[in-house]
Amino acid sequence: MKVVIRLGGSVIGSPPNPKLIQKYTEIVQNLKAQGHEVVVIVGGGSHAREFIQLAKNLGLNEREQDEVAISVSRLFAQLLSMKLGGLDWKTTPMALEEVAQVLHERGVAVMGGLRPGMTTDAVAALVASEIDARLIVKATDQDGIYTKDPRRYPEAEKLDELSWDDLGRLFGEAKHKAGIHQIIDPEAIRVLREKHIETIVVNGFKPENITAAIRGEKIGTKIH
Repeated sequence: MKVVIRLGGSVIGSPPNPKLIQKYTEIVQNLKAQGHEVVVIVGGGSHAREFIQLAKNLGLNEREQDEVAISVSRLFAQLLSMKLGGLDWKTTPMALEEVAQVLHERGVAVMGGLRPGMTTDAVAALVASEIDARLIVKATDQDGIYTKDPRRYPEAEKLDELSWDDLGRLFGEAKHKAGIHQIIDPEAIRVLREKHIETIVVNGFKPENITAAIRGEKIGTKIH
C-alpha cells in the first residue's frame, strides 16, 4: 500500500523534538518492513513562520517569503531522511517528478515544500495523486478536526468523519498566503476532493496514531 504522511512542523519542529523525530523514524521503518511504500512530507512549523516574518521585515515579497519557509521545511525533512538512511539520504526530492523515482529506489521518500504558492498540504495532495496513493494521514497538534478552534473555544466539538464539501464550508481561507495555518489548506482540499483521496487527521504527538490510521482503526477525523 502506498501512503502519504503529512507530518506537521507544529508536531516535530515547534520546538524541534528529537524524541518525536526518532519515534517517527521507527514508525516509517516499521511501515516499510510491512511492505508499505511511504512518502513523508514535513512542514516547517513555527520556525517557518518566524522566517517568513523576518523576510517580510526585510521587505521581501510574498514569493520570496515562501521560498524561505520552503527551505525551513526541507531542513526538517533532511533531518528525518538522514535519520532513516544516513548521509546517502541527505538529498530529498525537490520536484514532484523526483518523488516516484526516490520511492522506487528506497521504498521511502521524505521531502519538504516544493515551490512558492504551495503549502506542504498541497504538496501532500499532489504527491498522493502522482504516486496513486489512496490515503494521506496528517499528523497535527490536534486530535482531529473540530467545529471551531478547540484552543480558543471550549465548546468546540470534534468531528469523527466529514466530506470534502463539508470541510470546504467549515473553513474560510479561500487562497494561499505565506504562512497560512489551517487544519488543511484550500488548495489541498480542491485536489483531494477531485482525486477522491481519503485523508485522516490525527494527533501527531502520539506517533502510533499513524499506524492505527493505516490499519483502519477509528481515530482522528476521516475526510472523504
